[in-house]
Amino acid sequence: MTGNICTSTVASLGVIAVLAFALVCLAASMSQRAGALPPPALKGGKSLEEVLATRRSVRRFEPTPLTAQQLGQLCWAAQGISDPRERFRTCPSAGALYPLELYVATAEGVSHYVPATHTLERHLDGDVRPALQRAALGQPYVGQAPAVFAIAAVAERTERKYGQRAARYVHMEVGHAGQNLLLQAVALGLGAVPVGAFDDSAVAQALHLPAEQAALYLIPVGEPRP
Repeated sequence: MTGNICTSTVASLGVIAVLAFALVCLAASMSQRAGALPPPALKGGKSLEEVLATRRSVRRFEPTPLTAQQLGQLCWAAQGISDPRERFRTCPSAGALYPLELYVATAEGVSHYVPATHTLERHLDGDVRPALQRAALGQPYVGQAPAVFAIAAVAERTERKYGQRAARYVHMEVGHAGQNLLLQAVALGLGAVPVGAFDDSAVAQALHLPAEQAALYLIPVGEPRP
């Protein structure tokens, strides 16, 4: 009887060990795919006044890829959580409804920023920057920048509360987010340029945006080339 109990216990422990190992592997796989980002820095080397004074549109970029720290800082500046308790973000949003969705396209693919977890989730594999350049009327820096940030919006989130005023509020919000990203780029020693001239449907197709999301803004970012 005792032997049977011991055998059963050992078998149960073996099953638990296998399950635990499987869960660890799954968690590691999910973490790798989610792309956990370094925590955002809350203090930089330049004052707000210095950043405002030196912000310029940059249209020539070195091919050097952005680091995870740089990507994370830029994503946080545009749409990150600034108040963990209240879940407020770095830019104002009418009714705190947050209609914006942030994507970043690099040579490896397109990732979607998740503010709640400060992670980049892989959205698409492959380099879509050439397609974005074509969608942006051939503007070369869209295809040459090592990272192109795209801001889309789900207007319905704001329309539920504000009706016809929603379009105005969403456009104001994307301006807030875009300026945050542009200023953060300067603070990091990077260059960026705001792009609004593009074929909306072509950008949505290149990024494989969900039907309810409308592309509003492209911002190429990279190390400035002299």
